[in-house]
Amino acid sequence: MEKLIVSPSPHIRSGMTTQKIMLNVIIALCPAIIASGIIFGLRAIFLILICVATSLVWETLFNMITKKPNTIGDLSAVVTGILLAFNLPSTLPFWMAVIGTFVAIVIVKCLFGGLGQNFANPAIVGRIVLMLSFTGAMTNWVLPLSLQTADVVTGATPLVSQDAKYLDLFLGMTGGCLGETCALALIIGGIYLVARRIISPITPLFFLLTVEVFSVIVGVDPLYQLLSGGVLLGAIFMATDYVTTPITFWGKVIFGIGCGIITCVIRFYASMAEGVSFSILIMNILTPYIDMITKTKPVGALPDKNKED
Repeated sequence: MEKLIVSPSPHIRSGMTTQKIMLNVIIALCPAIIASGIIFGLRAIFLILICVATSLVWETLFNMITKKPNTIGDLSAVVTGILLAFNLPSTLPFWMAVIGTFVAIVIVKCLFGGLGQNFANPAIVGRIVLMLSFTGAMTNWVLPLSLQTADVVTGATPLVSQDAKYLDLFLGMTGGCLGETCALALIIGGIYLVARRIISPITPLFFLLTVEVFSVIVGVDPLYQLLSGGVLLGAIFMATDYVTTPITFWGKVIFGIGCGIITCVIRFYASMAEGVSFSILIMNILTPYIDMITKTKPVGALPDKNKED
């Protein structure tokens, strides 16, 4: 007779699996995928497909070598590949993107135990490694197809030029990474995830609110800061990662505020125009401590006598 394993109440049953969660995230990312293809052309779609395909290959090879069950069916590698591609310029050589997926999947995810064990968002670490290793290629911003001429193909991002119009920022008619330019597509995806209860709106709202307040304090255009760069992409799709972000309400608030502050400090006072990736990575590292100081106590719990002694 098999032993019965009984866990403390409440007993919550749900049909939502990891695969279904990731599938919903992929659906939410589709508007931005379509927008990147329209804005930057077929090469953007090829870059996304390469990132997804190599992410699946790396995870499969790692599981084969370590003799572990194949886990690509949970679709988390697909999400990582898309998110990494969203943080890359469309002109990035494909072989560099393959290096980025190796870092994200093998080093950050698999070597730390797989899904649920990684200390940071794999796509963010992959992007940062590529940025530090291939700075020139990672900052070669191609203009949207509609703005390219015989003489001008590349240009500065809105954060550098500070001259883009609100409508262009909202629709993605600016230079930048694949998934960060079209605010409309990202917002549609975010609304879908919140409506499906895949993510909590707490962290994104406090992330964006902090960027807005900080911008007002230092005297820059807050709406411009929200619509440009990777703030919306990071707040909606990366700062809400189940594994590397806090699980408590106040933990999510602290995480969002921390991401917003660090992002603005890097944007306004450092030599880099963008700071979203670094802000989320730093807060990922602090997540265990945030959860520890914000965890709730069970109602009627007795004090720990060992601590009192």
